[in-house]
Amino acid sequence: MPRKYSASQLKSKLRQLESQQRRAINQYNQGVRKYNRNVRAHNARQRTNLARLKSELAKLERRPSTTTTVTTRYTVFRTSVESLHRSYIELDKHTDPEFEAQYGDLLDLSEKENANSLGVMNALLDEEEDESRPERDLRTTLITTELARISTDLDNRWRGALFSLNMDNPDAARHFCTSAREIFTQIFKQKAPDDVVLAVVPDCELTKQGTVSRRAKISYWLHLKGLMHDAMDDFIDQDIDNIIQLFRVFNDGTHGSTGKFSLSQLFSIKTRVEDGIIFLARVVADD
Repeated sequence: MPRKYSASQLKSKLRQLESQQRRAINQYNQGVRKYNRNVRAHNARQRTNLARLKSELAKLERRPSTTTTVTTRYTVFRTSVESLHRSYIELDKHTDPEFEAQYGDLLDLSEKENANSLGVMNALLDEEEDESRPERDLRTTLITTELARISTDLDNRWRGALFSLNMDNPDAARHFCTSAREIFTQIFKQKAPDDVVLAVVPDCELTKQGTVSRRAKISYWLHLKGLMHDAMDDFIDQDIDNIIQLFRVFNDGTHGSTGKFSLSQLFSIKTRVEDGIIFLARVVADD
């Protein structure tokens, strides 16, 4: 037979149900508020990234097409910058709601990477100095635990690379880029060893030397995340190539008559590499 409740027991039971309902409503409202905050933050980042992207692109397009010593020096790098931008445009064509939901912050970071690439190109071609930021900011970093999660050695290398950024050091950019390039090399080696990639994707693309290609390792990381899309694969590959081309600019020798870069140029170089590391760390992160 159904259990009979007294009036006081029924009131107590109703209060319990009401309390449970209030808790459920509060949890739901908290979730909605958190979601709305994240959406607003996401939209704000998108507006900031897009505004900067448009500004840097317009600035580069306004530059005269006449050949000078400076523009000739950076011809190969500029080709890489333009290739990355074309790759971003192709990626941007796929930013429908479902694609955005799947790829999340990788799309935000992609837009920022493209803007940084254009920004470095503009900084290298600029002859005007911007003294709005103190030199000590060269040695501050947005990288927190991203590299330490991969390897303590990589994190230490990054700190050492920042230490080399000194206006009194004529080889500051070259020393910084030499250390930073090794970080990218080691991320690919440690997070996508050839034998591991081949075990998962036996028919993956190989180099002429028979090793797993960079593009194949990028595809392997996205495969692990369940993110398979040629446009994203291509953008990440072009992004890494752009950073490597930047490293080659500084390994080729000196800059100008003094062999030194301006403070604003060093800031652009540092930002390009720093955000590139954060982007790659996000690609290889175990979700």
